[in-house]
Amino acid sequence: MKLSTVFAPMLATPDHIAIAEQLGYERAWVFDTPHQSPDVWITLARAADKTERIGIGPGVLVPSLRHPMSAAAATATLASLAPGRVAVAFGTGFTGRRAMGQNALPWNAVAQYVSAYRRLLRGEIVEWEGAPIQMFNSADRLADAARDVPILLSAMGPKGETIAKSLEVDGLMSFGSTVPAMKDFAWSVIQVGGTVLEEGEDADSDRVKATAGPAWAISYHAAHDFQGGFAAVETMPGGKEWSEVIARTPEVERHLAIHDGHLMYLNEADDAAWKGGGKALLPDLTFSGDAGRLRDLIASYAEEGVTEVAILTSGPDIPHELETYWKALDGIQ
Repeated sequence: MKLSTVFAPMLATPDHIAIAEQLGYERAWVFDTPHQSPDVWITLARAADKTERIGIGPGVLVPSLRHPMSAAAATATLASLAPGRVAVAFGTGFTGRRAMGQNALPWNAVAQYVSAYRRLLRGEIVEWEGAPIQMFNSADRLADAARDVPILLSAMGPKGETIAKSLEVDGLMSFGSTVPAMKDFAWSVIQVGGTVLEEGEDADSDRVKATAGPAWAISYHAAHDFQGGFAAVETMPGGKEWSEVIARTPEVERHLAIHDGHLMYLNEADDAAWKGGGKALLPDLTFSGDAGRLRDLIASYAEEGVTEVAILTSGPDIPHELETYWKALDGIQ
């Protein structure tokens, strides 16, 4: 089992990735969330300059946010700065599209995009928007720099798993829970978020709320967006309170209220849900607990085909969170 990190990027993220490297983490993934964070590629390029060993890459890219040539050029640039260390993951877009009022991309569109992107990295001619395109072999030789960069797909359901197999990608990625097809891939990543509980610390302390709360809160966002709107949310503790806050926003702008702070901090509705009893779900919805519980969770992930656990750290002291997770899980790798 490999132990990695994942970041909702901030301007300080490159420094945090350098700390993760010093501690011994395998890889640092960075979200593609331009509506609330610094640019993913600039963040990774800055991290490449500050590190020497740790793997780096976007996890996950949202195809609709950029032309495949732009994604290929960014990948080649990063691979030139950090040779042998780059991997790239793609998805249909949860935060990266829902926060802008759009549904997730259809899988056939993702498949077409990833196929074109991979062929561009290999220097091939690709037809896109009715015309052939190709990465030219310029002085920096970008057309060859990322030929072998691994590609993963975030696939949380059977259709995505089928697409991943048909594209013959290098691995699967999920957030929060495993998927059956992880056993079919040599590289399977689960992204999780939470915090290491201190001895005698209550799971509803202010520190836990700040550090594990963002990973806990996305269950309310996902319940609304994918499982039936307010009716689905209101089956959860604190769901009524969450819905009451969100309902105050006109429906045309409601996605802005729902996804404010997504995986970074609690918004007003999330805070209402926490205070309304939702905090009781935190142990079940996040990668939180003492060292023994966290090790047990990793053992269960391994049984389900996971080969890499990427931990999202949040709150006011991310270096501390990185260090406490590493100490709690020392020897897992």
